[in-house]
Amino acid sequence: MFQTAFTLSLTQFARTLSLPERLQHSPLRNLALEGLRQRNFALDALFYDVKVITPEEAFYISDSLAAEGAILIVPPSGLGALTLCETIDEFVLRGGGNARALAVAGIGGSALGAAAFARNVADAIDAPVAVVVSGYGIADAITEAFGGSFFFGHLRGLRPLLESLDDLAGRPKVGAQRDGTAARTSLDTRTVQALLADPRLSFPLLAGHSKGNLVLSAALHNLSKQDEGRVAELARHTKIVTIGTRIAMPSAFTDVVDVMGEWDWFGEINSRRFIRADQRVAHAWHHTNTDLSGHLPVTITLMEILAASPVAEDRKAGEHQAATLGAAAERPAIPETKPPSPPAPASGNTTGIEKVKKAFSPWPMPSAQPPAFGPSDDPPPPMPH
Repeated sequence: MFQTAFTLSLTQFARTLSLPERLQHSPLRNLALEGLRQRNFALDALFYDVKVITPEEAFYISDSLAAEGAILIVPPSGLGALTLCETIDEFVLRGGGNARALAVAGIGGSALGAAAFARNVADAIDAPVAVVVSGYGIADAITEAFGGSFFFGHLRGLRPLLESLDDLAGRPKVGAQRDGTAARTSLDTRTVQALLADPRLSFPLLAGHSKGNLVLSAALHNLSKQDEGRVAELARHTKIVTIGTRIAMPSAFTDVVDVMGEWDWFGEINSRRFIRADQRVAHAWHHTNTDLSGHLPVTITLMEILAASPVAEDRKAGEHQAATLGAAAERPAIPETKPPSPPAPASGNTTGIEKVKKAFSPWPMPSAQPPAFGPSDDPPPPMPH
């Protein structure tokens, strides 16, 4: 718990140092929201496993903790520092194409919580993860006044309608911000949609927590209305894991796993009742902070899910390997034709020559039979969501 408190204190201290610079741009908006943003940082420190973020990384992202639409590239623990990107082109240039998963966090919407959630996912898949920051702006404050913090699943349409207020107040131009679309979708949703629609990028795994699942769902539904071909392509090789909230995804996506904590009443009141939980974690609530009791261990849970049902690319690689071995096992035996025996060499070392022939023989030895693969080795087909 000490590491969590230290990371939170360092982030708030660094955030305070950068306040004069941020007040030079949209001073009224930043000054009015700073207190609420500081509260959200504290909430994310409780709900997410922020101790996996190093002090250097926390200091690095402190100035952009509430930057809605910002993109982070988060490698696994011990394999480098995270990278902050303001646009999708910068994300691609700085190695975003190596990210094997796209994550969206919830709760306070800070970059600290998003980075912690993405680090847990990266440790589970042992690969870099891209995560979009939900941020906190005027639209979030007004939605919260109507009960959006507790009933975000039922008031999800209110926030996008108020996004234009943040644009009018001078919100920084990050993510996939474009003129004329803020009234229909929120900036974090547009950024996730743009990442999924970009042909340069491929994310075999999509992971969300809490209201981050709403962002994933909205982005996929919007993309299915604009580009059905891209959605069909994504659905063939993408696995979706929702944690803490059960939200309907487009019908094209059948490989969806909904994870809920056994004691997660907060996630239940924001979930769709007609969607059953695929996995319930015993003695777990809504938070993922491993320093507190009742946490939902994201890394361990994801590793169990992926071990039981791997993502499409790993499954296809396994099927290809099994098919190759099966074909080798079923290959008909070719009768061995013995060439005419050459004249015996003068040295008389016949035994050594026969050993060399057997070592470099092009035909497989009769005793070396590859293992047979039965139908039970194939992974089970995904259930419709």
